[in-house]
Amino acid sequence: MQASFPVMEGGIGPLYPVVDHVRWIARLLPLGVKTVQLRIKDPAHPELEAQIIEAIRLGREHNAQVFINDYWQLALRHGAYGVHLGQEDLDIADLDALRQADIRLGVSTRTAAELQRGLALAPSYVAIGHIFPTPTKDMPTPPQGVAQLKEHLNTVAGRYPTVAIGGIDLTNVADVWQTGVSCVAVVRAVTAAEDTEQALAAFADKLVR
Repeated sequence: MQASFPVMEGGIGPLYPVVDHVRWIARLLPLGVKTVQLRIKDPAHPELEAQIIEAIRLGREHNAQVFINDYWQLALRHGAYGVHLGQEDLDIADLDALRQADIRLGVSTRTAAELQRGLALAPSYVAIGHIFPTPTKDMPTPPQGVAQLKEHLNTVAGRYPTVAIGGIDLTNVADVWQTGVSCVAVVRAVTAAEDTEQALAAFADKLVR
């Protein structure tokens, strides 16, 4: 039987900001955000390793759950709390080394087949997306929508925490939340908000069970 990745002691939700610079992590964690992901798309970014090191440090300082997107080698080297990997990354990542290092794993899934592959890894959580159209990333598959999200949640059947991602903002988050998903990931809805604290408070009002 596949060994499980560690669970997230503090739970995962309900809001999971995905940000492209460590300065956002420094800004969000003091505001009470407990789970956040650093997603730097450019592997040649001159500050890549320095930002990852600082993100991990901030997570420890604030007792928060900071996930590093893609760069599993650096996450492993510097003792990250968690790593988030897409399907292509799963083909090359040393999952055994991550598991042995007690690093949590989040997995992106876009289709029913990818979801089954993710679940077979016994991850710390599975991300399901993209739910709505999103300009933040080129997507090879069409938006899944809320109805498809519900079907995927039925497949997961509560075995692992679930994260809905992709085009989620204050206008549609209630529809996503009512599916029973564990958590919603947001990008622009936080980073492009005129008032960060106000945006977090508005999401908190809607993400209640």
